Amino acid sequence: MNITIERAALLRSLGHVQSVVERRVTIPVLSNVLLKASGHELSLAATDMDLEIVEAVPAEVVRAGSITAPAHTLYEIVRKLPDGAQVELDCSSDSSVLTLRSGRSNFKLGCLPAEDFPQLSGSDLEHRFEITAGDLRALIDRTRFAISTEETRFYLNGIYLHASRTVTGSGPGAADLPVLRAVATDGHRLARVELPLPEGAAGIPGVIIPRKTVGEVRKLIDEAAARIEISLSETKIRFSFDSISVTSKLIDGTFPDYERVIPIGNDKIMEVKAKPFSAAVDRVATISTEKSRAVKLSLSRDTLTLSATSPEAGSATEEIEVKYNGPPIEIGFNAKYLLDVSLQIEGDGARFIMADAAAPTIVRDIADGGALYVLMPMRV
Repeated sequence: MNITIERAALLRSLGHVQSVVERRVTIPVLSNVLLKASGHELSLAATDMDLEIVEAVPAEVVRAGSITAPAHTLYEIVRKLPDGAQVELDCSSDSSVLTLRSGRSNFKLGCLPAEDFPQLSGSDLEHRFEITAGDLRALIDRTRFAISTEETRFYLNGIYLHASRTVTGSGPGAADLPVLRAVATDGHRLARVELPLPEGAAGIPGVIIPRKTVGEVRKLIDEAAARIEISLSETKIRFSFDSISVTSKLIDGTFPDYERVIPIGNDKIMEVKAKPFSAAVDRVATISTEKSRAVKLSLSRDTLTLSATSPEAGSATEEIEVKYNGPPIEIGFNAKYLLDVSLQIEGDGARFIMADAAAPTIVRDIADGGALYVLMPMRV
């Protein structure tokens, strides 16, 4: 293999793929990036056996070939080369050394054969549909904060993506519409976001996308073109856009029946401006030093009083104006969970739909009917 490539293009692609590579591995080749030169491009691939990222980048290919090189080392070398540099990568077919030349710099890296590099098979991904980059960003951003980090409940360590139906409106004008729905929960809060079902997604199985995959895809789609192709089966999922392909195994588990935890009888409704509410919660929670960071919400007509107490730090209260004309109610929440949900409110206002101090509370974005959040209350 012998190629010449622009430093900026190589650095960008190495940055995309090398983030998958774990720092500590038991299989040496998993520390490496697969470099494959053919035609007029260089293909780079990295994997941790559960997640694989492949990207193609234009290059001047003098001699086709393939090799695997230490991912993090190669990335750091290219990162430290001067802007505008040309990088030559050279490796003979029978060599285990990759030579990198750029200007007066010359590096030799120990390599492993391309044949040793494992690849995730993805030819059996029978379901395919397209989604805009903006919609995929919204599905991820508005649900991933609720993904569980508790490894014993591994089936909650991702986002549950599936086709469903939702009822909009009420009475004679109600409509039953197909939707693509993303759900995440850690048992204390739940996020459910939906959008109109894309063409081709009607028959997809419900799948749980792992947390690491969610994070890697989210980083990459910031630079993505307008549309993302999603291909999936019951065991794998692939996101394809521009010259990048991300293939991942899915979590092998059953996501719980989340509909059961969404209350249907809540009758106390408070509407509040999201940003002032979030800022007030953050201020009051400063006094709450314990791990739970409990904040109490005391509601009376058109007034919400936020309060927190701590044996060591003292107490704090703050009043804000809200829309509420129900009976007085007091309910406590983890301040972090309130802040996480408040950040998801894209419109001006949030609607809290409550029952009592012990029942789950629904939070909705007044401007967006496709997002729903559930918070479990705390004793305060």
